[in-house]
Amino acid sequence: MSTIQAITHSGWRGERRCSLRLPSRDGSLPHVRESSGASTRREPLALAARDVVQRYGDVIALDRVSLDVAAGQSVALVGESGSGKTTLLRCFNRLVEPTSGVISVGGSNVRDRPSVELRRTIGYVPQDGGLMPHWRILRNVALVPTLLGIPNASAVATDTLALVGLPAERFGGRFPHELSGGQRQRAALARALAARPGVVLMDEPFGALDAITRSDLQAAFDALRHELSFTMLMVTHDLAEAARLADELVVMRAGRIEQQGTIERLASSPATPYVATLLERALAASAPLRELA
Repeated sequence: MSTIQAITHSGWRGERRCSLRLPSRDGSLPHVRESSGASTRREPLALAARDVVQRYGDVIALDRVSLDVAAGQSVALVGESGSGKTTLLRCFNRLVEPTSGVISVGGSNVRDRPSVELRRTIGYVPQDGGLMPHWRILRNVALVPTLLGIPNASAVATDTLALVGLPAERFGGRFPHELSGGQRQRAALARALAARPGVVLMDEPFGALDAITRSDLQAAFDALRHELSFTMLMVTHDLAEAARLADELVVMRAGRIEQQGTIERLASSPATPYVATLLERALAASAPLRELA
């Protein structure tokens, strides 16, 4: 088994009935009718960071970081806690305003647009889902299409819930607390995708889920990404997840980028001892499951 296979191989797979719209053998998704409002799909947009610095008092969270994500590309930010991954991610929707440097989306400086307007055009999935607890699921998912004035926002939300495996007739009238953890994350994913954004940012979106639910959601999301065609930047501690969902990985440490490249490139030619250690530890963590396979 190669290094890459070892990292991405789970070692086992439980069986459980799941309502997710999982891809078929040819990688396609079962057809779901989309309302006319969903025709507002945006083209994928490139992301860029140039010499970005973020300070919190004496702490340097980002230290002259530069990054390029091509339009339509999927990139995962990986590294230990406190390395600057989430800080960098949140710069792109202006939830973090860097001390210096330039952040651009689609070739335009994000500071040139009002932050609220910018955020309505970028999908965002935080680790806790971020759903409005006092709103029903359908209203949560229809939020951004409604704010953008997309016709038939409720129909768009209904279609998007179907895309992520939560039929609106069954789940749309529920409150977030009436869903399981996996169902809440599916609803959060639907809300991020409802307005068909050109960019989706994801911060540890599957980290709090059990292994089977996480694997199912990863498969569904990967298929949706290819079907809907958007740029994706995500934060994860899970190298197997990064290898599965991302075209390239960006390894961060102490506010700096150690290396950017495919998982194959990182494994065969680590740029620093830290990158090599990160890959070795990922292999060691997966060894017990590989022995059971």
